[in-house]
Amino acid sequence: MLKDNRIRVITGHYGSGKTEFAVNYAVKLAGVNKKVAIVDLDVVNPYFRSREKEGFLSDLGIRVIGSSIKGASSDLPAISGEVLTPLQDETFEAVLDVGGDPIGARSLGRYHEYFQKGKYDMLFVINANRFETQTKEKTIAYLKNIEVQSRAKVTGLINNTHLLRSTTIEDVLRGQELCKEVSEELNVPIRYVSCIENVAKELPKDIEGEIFPIKMYMREDWMS
Repeated sequence: MLKDNRIRVITGHYGSGKTEFAVNYAVKLAGVNKKVAIVDLDVVNPYFRSREKEGFLSDLGIRVIGSSIKGASSDLPAISGEVLTPLQDETFEAVLDVGGDPIGARSLGRYHEYFQKGKYDMLFVINANRFETQTKEKTIAYLKNIEVQSRAKVTGLINNTHLLRSTTIEDVLRGQELCKEVSEELNVPIRYVSCIENVAKELPKDIEGEIFPIKMYMREDWMS
């Protein structure tokens, strides 16, 4: 995680778990005394947005940047000018949570001047249970469309194949096979294998990618 470039863009199919990963990523960075900002660029999906956890994240010292219209429940696609702060200020570790489809990725395109090779990472979250990312061909087509719309290149893959709290090790390993196929086709490394903590403990230690245990911050205990 600490080897990633300072600007980290997290993207992927809607429902892949990218926001959960982005929030967990920011929390882990803050836990090693990093100055962190999480930027919510999801202007398409009104559910499970990182800015909904602003209070929790702020208490950890994480700066949360989202809509210019205050109110976590606002669905208006208004992006704050504060987005430029962590992109320009190199004292920040920046985590950008981008809309979960190619249309949502367009919001990233306006900042393309900051996405210079070796200065950023764009991590594509794959959940093999999502319809648009169930096969190698579909996943690659989706990924490339996001690259076009965002005007940035994917530099790493995240296997986040899950069924929420019902996720099993078999689910994760099945997703890993898909990620390997995509990785080999595109010559893009698997950077992380992300899953709930009890499953992460069971994964083989030699699995490709860093095992990344996550907590379910975005789903309340009463949610399935």
